[in-house]
Amino acid sequence: MAPIIELNQITKYFGSKNERVTAVDAVSLAIEDGEIVCLVGESGCGKSTTGRMVVGLLSPSAGEITYKGRDISAMGRNDYQAYRRAVQIIHQDPYASLNPTQTVRQMLTTPLLRHKKVSGSTAADRRAAELLEIVDLTPVEDFLNKYPHQLSGGQRQRIMMARAYMVKPKLIVADEPVSMVDASLRASILDVMIRLKEESNISFLYITHDLSTAYQIGDKIMLLYQGTVSEIGNATDVIDSPKHPYVQLLVDSVPKPDPNIRWEGEIVLPPEEEMRTSHKQGCRFYPRCPHRMDHCLNNLPPLYSVGDRGHEASCYLYDEKVVATEA
Repeated sequence: MAPIIELNQITKYFGSKNERVTAVDAVSLAIEDGEIVCLVGESGCGKSTTGRMVVGLLSPSAGEITYKGRDISAMGRNDYQAYRRAVQIIHQDPYASLNPTQTVRQMLTTPLLRHKKVSGSTAADRRAAELLEIVDLTPVEDFLNKYPHQLSGGQRQRIMMARAYMVKPKLIVADEPVSMVDASLRASILDVMIRLKEESNISFLYITHDLSTAYQIGDKIMLLYQGTVSEIGNATDVIDSPKHPYVQLLVDSVPKPDPNIRWEGEIVLPPEEEMRTSHKQGCRFYPRCPHRMDHCLNNLPPLYSVGDRGHEASCYLYDEKVVATEA
């Protein structure tokens, strides 16, 4: 059976031919039914751009995106509209993503009626109340007639989750849904995502810069660096046994709340002036990599198998021929 969504070597350029920026470079990813895939990386790594291409807000400059095995760029009007309904998005900013002139009731009932998910305003009101209960905004009477400015950041984020869920999608792209809320609300929003996955078999593409939440809820993790894939695999495998030097540095930088773990000293990195350079050929992590080799300079490494369950890393350290040549 084909994955819900599959990205095949998708690339996204911005700018003109003379001054072109590559935001996403040859990224491939498959999202299965009822799976939470975490797309992790720093600001500017291309993760949000990838998410927008998945939902159809941006078109790839190269490569293809397939929905249940069908190329979305070749779909007819009706099939493409069905795809857009099946793949929803939760935007990162809950303050800018809601219409300030509409009440919560209007935000929920208008799409229900437009997509003909219910018949009549009474049924729409009933369904809106059910959606608020699903995302734990209760009692619902306290929220239906409120405007966005009367809600907290966490409450607005839950409204966006309810809107994404209302058309019963197959996949929800959640673009940093907990980045603007405090720790107590963060856990509850992630719990809603897990519940929707378990009860409705909805898949999620969870975009985040937070390794801890990705490890908490993810089935699979892909890490991006400057638009390229660094490492991908089962969430537990990637975090517990990272293989790419960039991912190893990320995991090692996470504070460990255990007084018995001793500090092992600073990791030896290249000179700072070299790390500040932007590398557009070969491995993008070359300027900062503590294990860099000459071969990395002009050749973008492919994904090498580094473990079980599809664990792969884009690093020449796992190419015996290259390592032997550099020795």
